[in-house]
Amino acid sequence: MVIEDSARSDVRGGAEVELYDFGRSTTLSREHARVLEMSFETFSRQWGSQLSARTHGRAHVAVESVAMQTYDEYGRTLPPATTLVVCAIPGTDARAVIQFPASLATAWVVQMVGGRAVDTTEGRPLTHIEQALVRSVMTDAVEHLTHSLDGLLPEGITIAGIQHSSQFTQVAAANEPVIVAHFSILSGGRPLEASIMLPATVILQSFTAGATGPADGAEAGVIDRHVEYTPIELALRLAPRTVRPHEVLDLAVGDLLTFPHAADRPLDLMVGDHSVATAAVGASGARLACIVTSTNAATAPAQETP
Repeated sequence: MVIEDSARSDVRGGAEVELYDFGRSTTLSREHARVLEMSFETFSRQWGSQLSARTHGRAHVAVESVAMQTYDEYGRTLPPATTLVVCAIPGTDARAVIQFPASLATAWVVQMVGGRAVDTTEGRPLTHIEQALVRSVMTDAVEHLTHSLDGLLPEGITIAGIQHSSQFTQVAAANEPVIVAHFSILSGGRPLEASIMLPATVILQSFTAGATGPADGAEAGVIDRHVEYTPIELALRLAPRTVRPHEVLDLAVGDLLTFPHAADRPLDLMVGDHSVATAAVGASGARLACIVTSTNAATAPAQETP
């Protein structure tokens, strides 16, 4: 009784009380949780860029939370009808899962074949052709996930199948610990929820193996990998022209502005405010493209960039 009253007084006094679950002996340390959050943030940016390119529409992916829980707890959060991409991890019988709404999978298929996605909550199973299209998109996503986690997952992860019912999909024991990352996907102007489930045993073993090596080298490798795979925006720019404020304020439809850029001079290929190369305007199929003519660092062979 004395202990209970003391606990109540601590809560009333504003003290932060952390509950311990004796049924779950393994938890994520703050250091490991932060590494996973950074890795999933990198993956979310890459996944959003990949979805935008593959589905020909703007998509934005953001991480909402990363936590360790049991597979039974994760399964209870899933809707009965959904899309579950089950992935096989080489060297182990464990499975990973990438989950997103079935309506989102249908919208991706419609957009990939040139149609306009319809806002629908329909949760029908995918046909064989639709599964093939979704599988091609998720194969790239799995590759991005492997690179983003940088050694926490082994290379060579493959898609074992696509399921449509969370109630009949059992890829792990009910009490097995798993790491779950929840995402929000903004596609077609509507926010939707998605998640990734990874076996905690595989991730924790990778953390333990990494701790035995040189820490500085491992951290430098993670930073280098994140920098290498971070999406950046390229832009073609004419030679700039200096104007006065009143010229800008007096602009009207039909006005003609001249720039000090010769017609036969290549354009500047920009990353932010920095010029990295020069390029000429071209085409790649039905899309505009640029042909790199030179780089600022060193002269390189001309190549085409869509």
